[in-house]
Amino acid sequence: MSDLESSMITVIRVFHKYTGHKCKLKKAELKDLINNEMHLFIKKIQDKETLDELFADLDQNGDLEIDFQEFVALIAMVTTACHALFPPHYHPD
Repeated sequence: MSDLESSMITVIRVFHKYTGHKCKLKKAELKDLINNEMHLFIKKIQDKETLDELFADLDQNGDLEIDFQEFVALIAMVTTACHALFPPHYHPD
């Protein structure tokens, strides 16, 4: 399995770790996931207003839960924002 494929499986597993069998995140679960799994890339969420704003931005269908597609949008946004922190490594031939 490639590094990218392994990473994709990790994203799926982490999502399911916090959602269980229902496959959707409530606000508290999203907060726990971010604070436990993304704390180096996203400042820990301390206040309700920050969580409410992030949750509203992610909840595109307005069902008051974050499904996998909405979660992947968060992963894509954070990865894009962090891309500049990890310049390509050049390997001389």
